[in-house]
Amino acid sequence: MDLLLYILAGAGVGFAIGLTGVGGGSLMTPLLLMFGFPPHTAIGTDLLYASITKSSGVWLHRRQGTIRWRIMLTLLAGSLPTSAVTIYILHQYFRDSTGYADILTTALGVMLLITATVLAFKKKIQSKELSNQVAWITNMQTQASKWTFFMGLILGVLVTLSSVGAGAFGTAVLMILYPRLPSIHIIGTDLAHAVPLTLVAGMGHLFLGHVDFGLLGALIIGSLPAIYVGTKLGAKLPENILQPVLACTLFVLGAKFAFF
Repeated sequence: MDLLLYILAGAGVGFAIGLTGVGGGSLMTPLLLMFGFPPHTAIGTDLLYASITKSSGVWLHRRQGTIRWRIMLTLLAGSLPTSAVTIYILHQYFRDSTGYADILTTALGVMLLITATVLAFKKKIQSKELSNQVAWITNMQTQASKWTFFMGLILGVLVTLSSVGAGAFGTAVLMILYPRLPSIHIIGTDLAHAVPLTLVAGMGHLFLGHVDFGLLGALIIGSLPAIYVGTKLGAKLPENILQPVLACTLFVLGAKFAFF
């Protein structure tokens, strides 16, 4: 019965991903915590789940030529080392996973709150006039490569600790730093960065013993066909209804994990 429940959970999250385009970590990790999995297992398993389920999307974007490889590699230059260092610190300075459980749940809560904020202000972030209204954003855009590397450093830590951020937060960063890039290139570049980052972070958690392979398999079985169905249906539903509902849900979950 548990296996069936996890397959259905994978299907539910996969359907929501296809419907809204929001990364699985924002939805899957909180759900696994509600099922009673400890934070380290939920996050470690979800990271490998994300790297597997997003791989097909990278292949499609590569075929379409919608990945900006220089930007992606700049992000990876920052994120992969800090992901590895984060795993090293967890392994070296804590006796076991109970010692950093609160760090993981707090990081998850913070990233859910950030994701909810990004969703709530998505249209504003996408606006080409944003940089003309905010001076410090204009300054960041003039040094986009430096800030891309810096944001990679931050994403490496936060994604490794929470499994959240490689999707909505990463996309928002690229939208702000590269306002002239077509949206499809932003999405393709962010996805191309997310797969190796979640894979490296997930392998780090695997090294720490945080991955449940039975759970991982059940989630993948449920989610892959559901993502396809959700994507087809999502194209026909109004975004102005879906995004606010999801943003409110993530905000409540984020507040719960960050502050309670």
